[in-house]
Amino acid sequence: MIEAQRVKVTGVVQGVGFRPFIYRLAHTYQLTGWVLNAIDGVTIHCEGSAEHLDAFVLAIANEAPPAALVQHITIEPCALQHFTSFEIRHSDKEDARETTLVSPDLATCDDCTRELFDPMNRRYRYPFINCTNCGPRYTIIEKLPYDRPNTSMKVFPLCDACEYEYENPLDRRFHAQPNACFECGPHISWYEVPRVTSASSSAHEPTTSASVSWSWGTTREESDAILARAVQLLAAGGIVAVKGLGGFHLAVDALNARALATLRARKHRKGKAFAVMMPSLESVQRVCDVSAEEAKVLLSPARPIVLLKKKPHVQFAQGLADALPELGVMLPQTPLHHLLLHDFCAVSGRDMLVMTSGNVHNNPLVITDEEALRELGVIADAFVSNNRDIRVRIDDSVVRVLSFTHVTPSECAPTVTASAASTGSAASIADEGEEAASLPNAEEETASRASTAPVSEPATANATAPASVSAKPEPAIANATAPAPVPEPEPAQSAYSPAQTTTAVQFIRRARGYAPLPLSLKHEHHANETLLALGAEQKNTITLVSGTRAFVSQHIGDVENAATYDSWLAASSRYEQLFSMHPTAFACDKHPEYLPSKWARDEHRASQLPLVEVQHHHAHIASVLGEHNITHAVCGIAYDGTGYGTDGRIWGGEILVATQQAFERFANFAYVPLPGGAKAIREPLRCAYGVLWAFDLLEHPAAKRIVQAMGAQSRICAEMIEKDINCPYTSSVGRLFDAAAAITGVCCHPSYEGEPAILFDAARGTLEPDFDKRYRMEVVKNTASAQATAQDTSVVVIDAAPAFRALLDDMEAGVELSVIATRFHTALLEVSVLIARMVANVYQLSTVALSGGVFMNRFLVEYLVEYLNNAGLTVALNANLPPNDGCISFGQAVVALRKQKW
Repeated sequence: MIEAQRVKVTGVVQGVGFRPFIYRLAHTYQLTGWVLNAIDGVTIHCEGSAEHLDAFVLAIANEAPPAALVQHITIEPCALQHFTSFEIRHSDKEDARETTLVSPDLATCDDCTRELFDPMNRRYRYPFINCTNCGPRYTIIEKLPYDRPNTSMKVFPLCDACEYEYENPLDRRFHAQPNACFECGPHISWYEVPRVTSASSSAHEPTTSASVSWSWGTTREESDAILARAVQLLAAGGIVAVKGLGGFHLAVDALNARALATLRARKHRKGKAFAVMMPSLESVQRVCDVSAEEAKVLLSPARPIVLLKKKPHVQFAQGLADALPELGVMLPQTPLHHLLLHDFCAVSGRDMLVMTSGNVHNNPLVITDEEALRELGVIADAFVSNNRDIRVRIDDSVVRVLSFTHVTPSECAPTVTASAASTGSAASIADEGEEAASLPNAEEETASRASTAPVSEPATANATAPASVSAKPEPAIANATAPAPVPEPEPAQSAYSPAQTTTAVQFIRRARGYAPLPLSLKHEHHANETLLALGAEQKNTITLVSGTRAFVSQHIGDVENAATYDSWLAASSRYEQLFSMHPTAFACDKHPEYLPSKWARDEHRASQLPLVEVQHHHAHIASVLGEHNITHAVCGIAYDGTGYGTDGRIWGGEILVATQQAFERFANFAYVPLPGGAKAIREPLRCAYGVLWAFDLLEHPAAKRIVQAMGAQSRICAEMIEKDINCPYTSSVGRLFDAAAAITGVCCHPSYEGEPAILFDAARGTLEPDFDKRYRMEVVKNTASAQATAQDTSVVVIDAAPAFRALLDDMEAGVELSVIATRFHTALLEVSVLIARMVANVYQLSTVALSGGVFMNRFLVEYLVEYLNNAGLTVALNANLPPNDGCISFGQAVVALRKQKW
């Protein structure tokens, strides 16, 4: 008996070869009907036997193309129309409230790479070869649905050969929207800047498009001539700006120290490490240690930069990634990159090119020729551009693979499933509708803050057994008119095994290859409502939430100047336009001076739409809870550099008892002054002076030498502190690392944000944790005023004075820097575990959430997870977002949705 069904598939199902996949399946199961792209996914009408229809739907779920992500399959019976064949129809133009997921850009697939270097193929050495399994997606789309007329490829009419492929359902390029060849597609272009001297930091004057005559590679011979000249210039130590998927790269020979020095001088990038591109996994393995998981990430369609440990015997050029144990490496992501690396290796015998973001300091990535000539014309010796427009600027993603020993997989793996909520009363910290947390024995705890007696370590940590990692959820198949949610698998309990090791991918920057895929939220609000969360000021992202989908933007950058602010506004506007979502509520950081927060407050006043302001560190912890759907109270450890506190001070060393809705401040590091405010971050010796003053260590012999070396600056710092002039106080762990780095001489004049902490971590070398009792960080009960609240005044304070005294003692005694750095790091590990166990014991909580920029420190996060697990605690980390401020907008959205009153 013949039946008819309407099948709706949602997820990443456009631009990934999904319709030809459906077409082939329909032929396999002898079905008739049609398939089309709709605004809300892919819709299928299919007719056939019940047995074949069932097999067809199961095959959709189990055999989808590699780049596809099937999230929901909805089936409903419909009337027979007695089709005689199966066809692929043009896209549905009707509006829908649901939003199709847009595929990220995909690196060149193996099939296209083989064709790229096959002399017999008509696309031999074509710099834009692609198919339905690879190529640009997000960076060329203008609006949904994803069809060629809605992309920047609309200006390139297909030639007969490409059109035949495009229209043939059995071809790999069927409806590959960027499909093209030398005859009909985009081409590379070349401009060489007139040079005064190749090595001078002021070699070029700014260039404008009006004064430029580009050479075009419209044929294979012309294209190869451009590549040959680019490679010749690179081999000679030149700098070439190369237009990629989401913007320009600046390329230079990574093994040429002089070329690296020139690039640093022209780009005004003194110390920050460069990332490199290498042609193959084998070439990477010669210079870096590459685990199986790291190889998998390197070779993934996202092609991120992966931070890899350098091999100890390999000599890298000076100026590449000096003094750091890791090197950022990526494999070619486009055909053009494949050709450049291949030809550069052939000409120079070297296989490593720096590929750094094409922008000037603190400005957004450039994406147009006009921008490139204006901003990069003083840096690059030449430009390799093209005439395929980029519709959205997007940086390379940066990730690292963490390795955890002696932990169960669920503690750290991206698919972590948290254990059930504790039975203790702390699980009710934030009942629906409450503004503030409600902890057990709150009155007694507030009263106890008047004491300053040391707090002893709890005897036990009452915790549940951690859950083991779960399998990847299968797409939901629902015989209903409404989509069914993806089911969460039940966590399987696993006993602790001392020999067990697992890995997890940690994002440092989430951008190309991952954005704009959404994160899933279990707390759905009204379908007609859209929340826009604006993020922090540094490492900004925005998040748009509709239903259960949270669309977290690509990394935008530090919204601190006009250019980046404009880029931030453009990113917000693009998300609203692309996904047809217009905000009905806002969420922002509580900081009074953050530009995104000011914008949100202005919009709130003008539109009268609801606005939820979220404390920075609560947003950090909430981002972890939201990613893993943890709805009970947790111990949240948030360590970073700067976040506006509810007491008006600068926070950054916070241990919270938190839920998605609310938090209480259980512990924080003792406040220290920052003479000069933000200037102390740029000049960490000021930070060091503030720490030494706060901990009464200025008279220590080792400290005296530092103060003397500061000269007049020390007297200025003393006056600022004493007279409270531009001298805010902070509890930031990041600032403690800055102070330690400055005191030890590791970094007194940073050239980029975070450099002191990064170099202080690198100074450890390969030493294991060193538990020296002198480096203790003491825990004392806090004092509270009559006006104190549980959100601004902690129960206990962490005093780092003994650790800094021990650091100075070791300096005076001539102890090696690597030992000092290791002992300081270990002290932070030790006190963090102590506080987490205290929270677990007092509130009967079993889960610890870690977030904040400090947890980009591999040593800290890997060992802290291990030690917390050994204490019987379940640990949750950011999985699909970075722990730095790139997660803040998502965390703001999580909190706002729980607090929603609209």
